[in-house]
Amino acid sequence: MSTKKKPREMTGAELKSMLKSSINFKSLGGLKVPGLKLSEEDMAWWRDAKFGMFIHWGLYSILGRGEWVMHAEKIPAEEYAKLADEFKPQKFDANEWASIAKEAGMKYMVMVAKHHDGFALWDSPGSYNKFNSMATGAKRDFIKEYVEACRNAGLRVGLYYSPMDWRFPGYFHPKELLDNALLMKKQCYDQVEELMTQYGKIDILWYDGGWLAHKGDDTTSAWLWEPDKLNKMVKSHNPKVVVNPRSGWEGDFYCDEGSHEITGKIIPVPWEKNLCIGSGTSWGWIPDDPIMTQKEAITMLVNVFVRDGNVLLNVGPDKDGVIPEEAVHRLKEIGKWMNKNGESVYGTRGGPFEPVDRVYGSTYNKNIIYLHILDMDEFRKLKLPAMETNIVKCTVLGGSEVGFNQSAEGITIDIPQELTSPIDTIIKMELDKEFSKKPGEDIYFTGR
Repeated sequence: MSTKKKPREMTGAELKSMLKSSINFKSLGGLKVPGLKLSEEDMAWWRDAKFGMFIHWGLYSILGRGEWVMHAEKIPAEEYAKLADEFKPQKFDANEWASIAKEAGMKYMVMVAKHHDGFALWDSPGSYNKFNSMATGAKRDFIKEYVEACRNAGLRVGLYYSPMDWRFPGYFHPKELLDNALLMKKQCYDQVEELMTQYGKIDILWYDGGWLAHKGDDTTSAWLWEPDKLNKMVKSHNPKVVVNPRSGWEGDFYCDEGSHEITGKIIPVPWEKNLCIGSGTSWGWIPDDPIMTQKEAITMLVNVFVRDGNVLLNVGPDKDGVIPEEAVHRLKEIGKWMNKNGESVYGTRGGPFEPVDRVYGSTYNKNIIYLHILDMDEFRKLKLPAMETNIVKCTVLGGSEVGFNQSAEGITIDIPQELTSPIDTIIKMELDKEFSKKPGEDIYFTGR
């Protein structure tokens, strides 16, 4: 009788050394729980989807100074709570958000249901002191409207939830004020169960903020949250929900956060790049936040896709629920690029060629390899590694056939200058048989 091979444990330092990568995964070393992690088959839709919209929106959007404003400016909880009666968004339209995401080429959305300030954007009986959008000024269940809009648009539904809550003194002093910390924990369990049971099938649960007293990380706070118990409850209601690692459990995929450039080799685990379409100063709305250029956005997407990752791109609507016009314009530009080049992205996996930083990378699907060339001048100086599989023909994606030479020494492709694109020239390489990547190891990052 065969037994399943245990995952190879790998430290965070080994990851850096092996991949020589700029990627910095959050919450390494989370609890391993037998039977809880999704199979490769169950993760396939998420890995095929590649691109999603992140939405940070809440009471902090009224102030426009970032989602950490309550903590950063030491606003007393009772004073901050008054914002809930002002929170009456005049132009909130979840269908408009979903339409923008779809036009951008996104396949899923993740909306903040509760951030660290404790305000819940749904009708939440478990909310401490009824600090939720149904019991205060708006008198609306924004999560209900959002979930329905996603489904109507054919997008997968994701919810962000922060277990921590600055309103509880026990958060800052969990061992000294354990009873209060346990009250916060009860709110967490009650609210997560609400989100998993009140809105039908949820596709993604995205935790953030499992650390305590702003010290350590999500994994060092597992003694309080008991993420094995929490996520067993989650998957009892939504068995196929994809969960990130930010609760202290290892999760179904890894996260790299921030706007830093992505470099290094193909990542051998499911992973997601999380970043803002703006400056990254804040995830929530701030006025006049500069938006990344089209080239910056598409280069980031390509650098993630060729390393076998997903991108979750954040927008911060204003207090009335309006996504800034410049951000919408950029998303539409991205959508045009995705619409034109989507076959080289959706349903692909990173490889088979390891990326050369800032020059090229590749994706593949069955017998097709898509070569993404970011710097044509540098690319022309290089040879692609040799392959055992034969190339039948090469074309510029959606365009003309180009010449190539394949030998035991490597592969060269002759791309006339007039067929190149200013940001990413994509070459479609058709093989005589399906490319088969060797099964990778099951890796567990300890974080040490």
